[in-house]
Amino acid sequence: MSEIAYFGSYARYDTANKRDAAVLLGADSIVGDLFEIEFVLESGTRTAWIKNRFGARVGYFDAEISHQLSLCEAKDLNIVAVLSFVAFTENPEPGHYWGEAALIAYDAQYTDVFLSFIERIAEKMADGVRVDVAIHQKSLEQLVAAPTTWLPSRRVEMPARQPGTVVLKSRKKMSERVIEQGRRGHFGCYVGSWVFLLAAIALVIFGLKSCGVF
Repeated sequence: MSEIAYFGSYARYDTANKRDAAVLLGADSIVGDLFEIEFVLESGTRTAWIKNRFGARVGYFDAEISHQLSLCEAKDLNIVAVLSFVAFTENPEPGHYWGEAALIAYDAQYTDVFLSFIERIAEKMADGVRVDVAIHQKSLEQLVAAPTTWLPSRRVEMPARQPGTVVLKSRKKMSERVIEQGRRGHFGCYVGSWVFLLAAIALVIFGLKSCGVF
């Protein structure tokens, strides 16, 4: 088998403003979602951005990662990002939203193999499991040999927690899973979720009133 062109890594993205951060924190950007890579040329610098499935650019990569992704594009590799987490760091004020995504670039002739692989990566990510996507040739050959089942055994730990930093999203929430079902046309599940949420809110209010809070 000839060498399979591939690049895989976890990389930090940063947000440009609070508007982009709001999209990341909302239900339109869920951990495990697949994001497109879009290159933007500003002041002579080519920067790689992640764009969610609704077309919103929500984060950008530094010069090194942007250059690496540009090289992948020049080799005609397909590039996909999988959202891993969203975090907020309060210092320096007024704070900054950022996170990481798994970047995967692959040879288009193996599209079916890698789309299946990426789907499994995304499912793991939604459960908070960060599968190592830095795959070497021998492992790539194993993937091609078992395209619907093979996954790396190695995991990548979350970055060390820094003072003043809180992780806001690191897995798909139950409410987001329900919203997804609604978007896919499972209307009964969607309505049921709202009934559940309203009932939960009513229970909290009843509990607070019972405690004399108001």
